[in-house]
Amino acid sequence: DFVSEATETILQRGDADFDVRHNFQAGLTWELPQIDPAARSSYLLSHWGLDLRLFAHTAYPLTLVGNFETDPYTGNQFNGGLNIVPGVPIYLRGSAYPGGKAINPAAFSLPSGTINGDAPRNFVRGFGMNQLNLALRRDFPLRNDLVLHFRAETFNLLNHPNFGYVDTNYTDAQFGQATQMLNASLGTLASQYQQGGPRSMQFALRLTF
Repeated sequence: DFVSEATETILQRGDADFDVRHNFQAGLTWELPQIDPAARSSYLLSHWGLDLRLFAHTAYPLTLVGNFETDPYTGNQFNGGLNIVPGVPIYLRGSAYPGGKAINPAAFSLPSGTINGDAPRNFVRGFGMNQLNLALRRDFPLRNDLVLHFRAETFNLLNHPNFGYVDTNYTDAQFGQATQMLNASLGTLASQYQQGGPRSMQFALRLTF
C-alpha cells in the first residue's frame, strides 16, 4: 500500500545526510632552528620548516533501501524501505569485511503490505576517516628579494585505509559492505586529489621576487 505524503514525511524523519557527530582538525607549523651563518653547514641546514595537518571525523549516516517501487498514482519511481528484524545485531565485525565492519543483512527484511518498512532513515553509519599529512619545506634565498621555495608533501603519511561508499541496496549481493575507498567515493575531484586515499607524495618549486 502507498501511504499519504504526510505519513511518508513522518516515516522519513531522521539524522541529516551530512550529520557528523565529531569532527576534528589540527595543524602544526614548525620553523626549524637556524644555523649560525658563519658555520659551513649553514647553507644546507638553514631555512627549513615542517607543516603537519591532522583530519579526523566520525561516520556519515546511511539510509537503507529495499525494492525499486513505482507509485501507481504519480508514476514516480523510488526505492522502498526495510523492516528491522528484532534481536539481530545491526553490524557484523571482523577481517572478512572491508574495513572490518559491515551492515548485517540478517537484521533486515523486505516489508510486505507497505513500501516503507520500520527501519528509520539514516539510523546506521558507515565509516569514519582520519588522515595525517606532512610537508617539509625549505627557502633558498638567491639575491635581494629573489627566493626559491621547495616543498615536499606526503598525504596520508601513515597510509591509514579510509573506506567510503557502502552499498545500501538490500537486494545487492554486497549489501552493507564498503565497495570503494573514501577518495573514490566523494566524486567532486579526481580521486588522487581527495582526502582518504592511499599514501601519496608531491613536490613543488616556486620562485618569488
